[in-house]
Amino acid sequence: MTFHDVRFPASLSFGALGGPERRTEIVTLANGFEERNTPWSHARRRYDAGMGLRSLDDIETLIAFFEARQGQLIGFRWKDWSDYQSCRPSYAIEASDQWIAAGDEVTTVFQLCKNYRSGETTYTRPITKPVEGSVRVEVGGTRQRLGVDFEVDYSKGEITFVDAPDVGAIIRAGFEFDVPVRFDVDAIMTSVSSFQAGEVPNVPVVEVRI
Repeated sequence: MTFHDVRFPASLSFGALGGPERRTEIVTLANGFEERNTPWSHARRRYDAGMGLRSLDDIETLIAFFEARQGQLIGFRWKDWSDYQSCRPSYAIEASDQWIAAGDEVTTVFQLCKNYRSGETTYTRPITKPVEGSVRVEVGGTRQRLGVDFEVDYSKGEITFVDAPDVGAIIRAGFEFDVPVRFDVDAIMTSVSSFQAGEVPNVPVVEVRI
């Protein structure tokens, strides 16, 4: 899959509609009960960056980004303003934010993830596009040093330790992240309402699996 490791202009994605989408297959039985199942283990996010009245410069920026990605062909990064870091939006990122794994003295590579808890249920979402420079890691409560104790693959969301963490040592991490997406159309329709402003009603994008 072709992917450009570049973020859609955050100033243009601010205010976009969207969020997680699930696929649920429902069969209603003769007695009225239901059987529900899903072929997806992870949600897929959709957004619409359709812009109201904007400057012509903003519209030109959008068109240039769209053309550089060749419509639906090439994926890119997207900042989901409602869910873009390992902690609550009002908090500062800390190395202790998310439980990643427990060490076994053998494994050195770990996938970043974000855990969503509600009641007794937890959903773990793999994070494949962390933002460069934002990743903080601790092992057993001890802060690790980037470039000394571990490295980050920002294209896959993997952290690699120089030395495998001890058995039972809890690995935690904090980070900011983007969503890998592509445009969900091959045409962008614009309307110029004045010499200074215009509109782009619909700019749908959809998450891609990495």
